[in-house]
Amino acid sequence: MIRGLKIVSIPVTDQDVALAFYTEKMGFKVGTDQPMWPGQRWIELIIPGADTRLALFTPQGHEDRVGGFQSMTFWCDDVFATAEALKARGVTLAEEPTKQPWGTYAKFRDPDGNEFVFSSR
Repeated sequence: MIRGLKIVSIPVTDQDVALAFYTEKMGFKVGTDQPMWPGQRWIELIIPGADTRLALFTPQGHEDRVGGFQSMTFWCDDVFATAEALKARGVTLAEEPTKQPWGTYAKFRDPDGNEFVFSSR
């Protein structure tokens, strides 16, 4: 039976720029960084304390998926504190923290314009 998500890919145009952003500004760790084919590496990132990994990878023919809203949500303990910490590291928020009847969330953008939600668990 399926037991969870192992890897979620984030489409990027420049793997070096994305790697610097996700490690230096978001605080993720490198799980693996190895060659795949010319011009493309397989980069897996570890989110400290999480089982799911992120891959900075754009399959050939899927370049049109870079930028815009990405359909994944990160969770955190406190959206307001996380938003302040990310802004202090230079991360651009696409939307400030907002409380809704269904929960609290905010959005951030990476260097490629990919936009992600983060919310309290």
